[in-house]
Amino acid sequence: MKRQSGERQDRILKFLEIYSQENGYPPTVREIGKELGIESTSLITFYLTQLEKKGYISRDPAISRGIRLTQSDSPHESRAPRGDIVAIPFLGTIVASEPINSEALPGDETVELNQAFFGRDSNSLFALKVKGNSMIDALVHDGDLVILRQQERVENGEMAAVWLMDREETTLKKVYYEDHEVRLQPANPTMEPFRVPANQVLVQGKVVLVIRQLS
Repeated sequence: MKRQSGERQDRILKFLEIYSQENGYPPTVREIGKELGIESTSLITFYLTQLEKKGYISRDPAISRGIRLTQSDSPHESRAPRGDIVAIPFLGTIVASEPINSEALPGDETVELNQAFFGRDSNSLFALKVKGNSMIDALVHDGDLVILRQQERVENGEMAAVWLMDREETTLKKVYYEDHEVRLQPANPTMEPFRVPANQVLVQGKVVLVIRQLS
């Protein structure tokens, strides 16, 4: 059993190296289990805990792709390059929050991701946790993290965080500019879009990445 555990840990490390090198980001626990032919996520989590104790990996349990290789020596002769890890400011939940602007970006709570996702321009990124299922058909679920690029305008149909001045809250919707109004379109067939005067809407950032929170 101990030998089998060691072999599986080696396979996980090798898969992490190859997957991260090919995709620029780490696999999920379920993807690791599929590679090893193991359905139990608890068993994969056990192996990951052992690798973390040995210093081969580090994990952020708050996100589904929170596994990353460390600089510790791997049992393999060759290692895939980690790439640059960037710390993206986490601003909280995208419901009834304060307006998001450059002065609001805190430095004490962050989400770490591979820079390969975003290229060199990562300074204008921020992260929000989604509350609600208004964008479920766009594969954004309650509890997910969204990574946004700070900008004041998006193209029609793009998903963005917008500040509603009269309501004093933020919302995550697809944005459509229609004459003197902005249509904010949910991606949920049970919900209706709503229109807001263009001068009452301030785009805070465009969604560039969704990080699924696995239960």
